[in-house]
Amino acid sequence: MDSEKFNMSMRKFLKQVGVTSQQQIEAIARDTDLGNASTLKVRMVLTATDTDLEHVVEGEIELG
Repeated sequence: MDSEKFNMSMRKFLKQVGVTSQQQIEAIARDTDLGNASTLKVRMVLTATDTDLEHVVEGEIELG
């Protein structure tokens, strides 16, 4: 495995995940009636095809 190539590819993927996830969260917070909710509970699941990887991150995003 070429470590430099791997690291660059990893960073590119994580940047894409971060940017697109933020856009989706902003859209749902803006375009959905969340009532009087002060937080948005979120869950991110990372899997990799043909592996047993299943990494789950859960959290809350404050809305106001």
